[in-house]
Amino acid sequence: MKNLTKLCEMGLIASLLLSFGCSPKWSETDKGSFKVISNEGGQTLGYSPNSGVKILTVDRLAFKDLNKNGKLDPYEDWRLPVDERAKDLAAKLSVEQIAGLMLYSAHQSIPAFGGGPFGAATYNSKSFKESGAQSSDLTDQQKKFLTDDNLRHVLITTVESPAIAAQWNNNAQALVEGIGFGIPANNSSDPRHGTDSNAEYNLGAGGKISMWPATVGVAASFDPQLMKQFGEIASKEYRALGIATALSPQIDLGTEPRWSRFEGTMGEDPNLAVDMARAYVDGFQTSAGADEISGGWGYKSVNAMVKHWPGGGPEEGGRDAHFGYGEYAVYPGKNIKDHLKPFTEGAFKLEGKTGMASAVMPYYTISFNQDTVNGENVGNSYNKYLITDLLRGKYGYDGVVCTDWMITKDTKNVFVFQGKCWGVEKLSEADRHYKAIEAGVDQFGGNNEMGPVIEAYQMGVKEHGEEYMRKRFEQSAVRLLRNIFRVGLFENAYLDAAETEKVVGNPEYMKAGYDAQLRSVVMLKNQEKALPLKKQMKVYIPKKFLPGGKNWFGIETPSSWKDAVNPVVAAKYFQVVEKPEDADFALVCIDSPKSGVGYSEDDLKKNGNGYVPISLQYGPYKADFARETSIAGGSPFESFTNRTYKGKTVEASNVQDMKTVIETKAKMGSKPVIVVVKVSNPMIFSEIEKSANAILVHMGVQDQALMDILTGAVEPSALLPFQMPADMKTVEEQKEDVPRDMKCYVDSDGNTYDFAFGLNWSGVINDARVAKYKK
Repeated sequence: MKNLTKLCEMGLIASLLLSFGCSPKWSETDKGSFKVISNEGGQTLGYSPNSGVKILTVDRLAFKDLNKNGKLDPYEDWRLPVDERAKDLAAKLSVEQIAGLMLYSAHQSIPAFGGGPFGAATYNSKSFKESGAQSSDLTDQQKKFLTDDNLRHVLITTVESPAIAAQWNNNAQALVEGIGFGIPANNSSDPRHGTDSNAEYNLGAGGKISMWPATVGVAASFDPQLMKQFGEIASKEYRALGIATALSPQIDLGTEPRWSRFEGTMGEDPNLAVDMARAYVDGFQTSAGADEISGGWGYKSVNAMVKHWPGGGPEEGGRDAHFGYGEYAVYPGKNIKDHLKPFTEGAFKLEGKTGMASAVMPYYTISFNQDTVNGENVGNSYNKYLITDLLRGKYGYDGVVCTDWMITKDTKNVFVFQGKCWGVEKLSEADRHYKAIEAGVDQFGGNNEMGPVIEAYQMGVKEHGEEYMRKRFEQSAVRLLRNIFRVGLFENAYLDAAETEKVVGNPEYMKAGYDAQLRSVVMLKNQEKALPLKKQMKVYIPKKFLPGGKNWFGIETPSSWKDAVNPVVAAKYFQVVEKPEDADFALVCIDSPKSGVGYSEDDLKKNGNGYVPISLQYGPYKADFARETSIAGGSPFESFTNRTYKGKTVEASNVQDMKTVIETKAKMGSKPVIVVVKVSNPMIFSEIEKSANAILVHMGVQDQALMDILTGAVEPSALLPFQMPADMKTVEEQKEDVPRDMKCYVDSDGNTYDFAFGLNWSGVINDARVAKYKK
């Protein structure tokens, strides 16, 4: 009896000890495909029961034993600073594992349908349709690069639905969690918040993802807070999709008006671009409240990879560096300093706690004659002066530097979409990797295979020794791991698909995007107050001609005619009539001129050099004022260096847009013609302005947003974030690297279509935004 009493007393003491300080301070919830652990006053953990990961209890708190060694390693301890964890793990990794971290996958769609420019995709060696696979299953190729090649950075493109994206993420995370050190996948995305012009917006209704104008459209608001709001909303949607890195913002200055990537910029003014870049990155990277882990980083943060260092805007003649014909960025105005500002004064000097953008992507271009140390004219990612001396040295940047996609791949000419190894075409693929690593690069975009990175490592060992090269690889590993740790992926990379569906494209976010669209439309002309219009007026809307042609990947599209405005949307605002004579006014919706890429295989076949003008007007343009001799030139695939196109003629493929405006004006007589232009680039307005009573320009909005402005539900408030040139002569004579250096178009009302110009119902806008940025 005495012993029994003693045992009972001991049991009571044990129970009391558990109650008052010895019991675990964590609890676990089963979510089906994964489990969630809540630590009292600590981080929430997620893990897959199929990964083999066990939970360690240390100091009564839960930690994931990611490397399955039965003890808590520093990198597994979420209480420690990020840098300490990253350095611990980097030191543990093999060269092969670090090489995998240095890879960034080619484009992955979910599900993958195979084919296309980025290679085939199969499920159990069959096509998706033949395999019977689920949409969220991993492809054979994804399994290979995640396991055999140790790749952990995946670029996601299209997804079937938000829920499928979440499930795919969980499948990928469960796979990598059970391998090696359990490093999670850091999934990423190019910008994915564009608009569908035909879609209807209804207050209280959701969508697949919130829809916003193009970046230059948000910039047209001249309100950095709007750009920050976009970042805050987009980051929440990204994280709900399993995306923790944004391959954005594109903060190249749009100083060359003919560049095909102009609409992705924040305009041509360095001061506006600085403020917009800072706001965008702050919005994407900053977590607050319960979502914050440390230093502004947390579970709603998305790493921002700003692009393209040192500024991809000043392309000679406007030709783009995705192809060899556009490989050179030129600086006739000796003005690289303005192109650096959006990085050094914007993205690297944030107002939020995260301090600076976590990653940088150099552009494909050869920044011609800008290397003042080594005198090299090679692609920016290969240029040690631009990466190590300038970016890392002078500006103290210690984040990730990731190449643009496919720069290490081979190419065979200057005009087919292939590798983009500008300036190093004669090097082997492994040599290119080594040269980029020596230049200061950490990561290779569009490379799924670690083999060339391992070869580059061996080259470094041969030249510098094992200690040097190991240290160099660990340096990149720490940078790469830092971006995975601080957004909380090591703790919980799993998603609740039901929650994802609630977050992505929810009514609040859809409304914010729609409101931003309304604030992005610029009114350039409103002769005799033609706008706003009364609802239910009779409108004639001519159809729009879509020219056929080939895209960058060589895929052909036939020409066609289509409704210029969603007829269902138009009918809710106006009475749509078929004949001009029955209408009160006409609404003509067109695109800015599209005159090609600045290179023509036909010209080459006719014994030309292949180089032709890029025109910003619709009608035939002869380049009489072009340079006699190009600033830059030279390629192993060309026998000449002069890329001039002087004297050659080009016409816009959508010249019908101009004809439609002029023909409609003739049909309407004295009745108003309202012209709405979707602009991808600045354009020459002299061909159509006199045929329009009112002109609106936009950078990607829903038809409904245009209707709301046309009918006065919302007053136009946006300003031009770039100049509209008077003619092609001023375009040819402007300097590719200099902002706001063109003679601007003056319309029949005497208004000049200059930077920061815009109208509201009262006339020319002259507010605090204009005063701040137009100076």
